[in-house]
Amino acid sequence: MDKVNILLIDDQPAKLLSYEVILEELGENLIKANSPHEALNLLLKTDNVAVVLIDVVMPQIDGFQLAAMIREHPRFQKLAMIFVSAVQIADTDHLRGYEIGAVDYVAVPVVPEVLRAKVRVFIELYRKTRQLEALNADLEARVAARTAELEAQTEQFRRSEQRRSIALTAGEMGSWEVDVASGNIEWDEGPYRIFDVDRASFTPTVERVEAMMHPDDREKNSLATVVASGQDRFQLEFRIIRPSGEVRWCYGAGVIARDGDGTAVRVIGVTVDITERKRAEERQLVLAREVDHRAKNMLAVVLSVLRLTKAKSTPDFVSTVEGRIHALAATHNLLSATRWQGASLGQIVEEELAPYRTDHRERIEAGGPAAMLLPATAQAVALALHELATNAAKYGALSTEGGHLRLVWTIDDKALVLEWTETGGPDAAEPTSLGFGLSIVRSSIEAQFRGGVLYDWRPGGLHVRLSIPRAQIVGASAAEKPAPAAAREAGSKRGGSLAGRRLLMVEDEVLVGMMARKILEELGATVLGPYGRLADGIAAAKSERFDGALLDFNLAGELADPLADLLVARGVPFVFITGYQRDSIDRRYANIPVLSKPLEADSLERVLVSLLEPPRRRAIEA
Repeated sequence: MDKVNILLIDDQPAKLLSYEVILEELGENLIKANSPHEALNLLLKTDNVAVVLIDVVMPQIDGFQLAAMIREHPRFQKLAMIFVSAVQIADTDHLRGYEIGAVDYVAVPVVPEVLRAKVRVFIELYRKTRQLEALNADLEARVAARTAELEAQTEQFRRSEQRRSIALTAGEMGSWEVDVASGNIEWDEGPYRIFDVDRASFTPTVERVEAMMHPDDREKNSLATVVASGQDRFQLEFRIIRPSGEVRWCYGAGVIARDGDGTAVRVIGVTVDITERKRAEERQLVLAREVDHRAKNMLAVVLSVLRLTKAKSTPDFVSTVEGRIHALAATHNLLSATRWQGASLGQIVEEELAPYRTDHRERIEAGGPAAMLLPATAQAVALALHELATNAAKYGALSTEGGHLRLVWTIDDKALVLEWTETGGPDAAEPTSLGFGLSIVRSSIEAQFRGGVLYDWRPGGLHVRLSIPRAQIVGASAAEKPAPAAAREAGSKRGGSLAGRRLLMVEDEVLVGMMARKILEELGATVLGPYGRLADGIAAAKSERFDGALLDFNLAGELADPLADLLVARGVPFVFITGYQRDSIDRRYANIPVLSKPLEADSLERVLVSLLEPPRRRAIEA
């Protein structure tokens, strides 16, 4: 089978490169154009072009204008065109694109599998259309020699083929044809299914179909209104009411055939049930509002931590704030994994105690029944446990060689009770006033949830009893003990663990890049960047010498896949730094380390040292 040509049009070389990487496995010829002028020249010189990929936003001439210019040429009136857009496209722009002749839209960041699937469909449609044209040419030659009776059958066949072609273009959902004079409608199986009526008992007419439209949509979408508009093509969205009373959303598109006087004779089109799409849009709107709400709440919490944290020096302040933010971030990750339904108490406990298990594994005991905490409760408990653990490491049982920490919890009909017991450490003398950390524990449990906090200052260590109303628990079951997390590497290697290393950093968040660069330079590394754009990162990767790299997975709306693939191909070790969950990253990068934002200095150091240390890798030469 001969290869077809796919024309890629974009003024940004980096995007063209990413499209080329995504589509090369289709095995077709890929032609690239950096400007509308170059694209038009290539179209005129090239035959067998099946699909055109057009960037909506380009200088001088945008994608819509270029598509209109292409459509004006007789050779390209049926050419499949897909718009690629990195900005939100309004409904009017969608309508404008479809009127020009666009067949689909693809949003940035591009999902490789989706883009390949869309292009593959139109390539197959192109080939089948060419085959159909050849068959039609042969059929017309035969029809010319046939009798008048066969000519009538040929006309019926032509109309059937026209309806089928439109239905295929619209998604193969349901096609129809209206005789304007009589008001009779011919349906295929699709509309019967969409309207949920029986072919044997329901005869479609304009009057009957319009009677099933929602009253608020009926007049503006009636056949009379569409015909009177003077347009030859139309697209509509409307609601219908099924015989059962169920309301469904539909999309309708069609063409109006007129006689020599301009009078509408026939209307041919398709109807698609878009109810699920409308529901998805509604869910997306609700989700956007919820994300905005949660983001503002989290920012408020972070701001409060910053305002209320006190320290004797700047390094102490940074360390304290970093620990508290990390506690919130760890709980946020647990909640994200359950889509904010709740977080496991056992996992929260393990997250907060994991940093101390390296040096104190045998001296820390924790366990209790499985319990899923509500989101707000999970965050408060995580912060409270973080403060207690920090206090134990600085002043309590974990600050001495012989100290022991035991954390157990129980659940009864009224409450979840956590018992924090330190033994073998310094005597715990009751202070005249609680410090900020222990004040957080009391405030988060008592004020926020009407729970109870009891401090018992004992010889050998502090005992704390936290009581949380059972209403704050999503579920409780048999006993669980949190599985030990991988022990963190003991001791910091700050001051030279990355000495002599050259690291490429590609990160579009300025503050995150600055913080990461500062940490890496403190570890002795030389940092190239940070580069904020994918194209700049790729250029640096091709021209600079470096030992490893740090990549943000999403760079101003562009996925870092092309750069990651380049590094993998050249054997350069790298790590992703991202706010996404691990399962949001392509599976082909399953072996690449992922660090979640906000970055933790110790974790960053540990991952990079493990990635770069023996056998020592030679610096990659461009």
